[in-house]
Amino acid sequence: MEKRYCLECSTELKGRSDQKFCSDYCRNTYNNKVDKETKNLIRNINNRLKKNYKILSELNTTGKIKVSRTKLYDKGFDFQLFTSIYNTKTGNTYFYIYNQGYLALENDLFLLIKKEL
Repeated sequence: MEKRYCLECSTELKGRSDQKFCSDYCRNTYNNKVDKETKNLIRNINNRLKKNYKILSELNTTGKIKVSRTKLYDKGFDFQLFTSIYNTKTGNTYFYIYNQGYLALENDLFLLIKKEL
């Protein structure tokens, strides 16, 4: 029978023929390394989306309000990240972060709206 070794620490395996790891620790360590860069990228983007959502939620307590671009920037809002876009029949483009949306108006103002789910 061919010798098998743990994918993480290279310890010789004994037991089941389909066994890949010598312990739960090695299995967890190995799986945490797999796609680490991709997981970090996704985690970072999700954290930035959460921050944007929190900013919109804090500013828009009534469901509809106008705020300046400066106010959004000062709080750390990132205009490059959003979850969806809605184009109206009149040509307006709303950017949404989940159910919190914003529409660019004249004079660096934004209309913040909350879509009820």
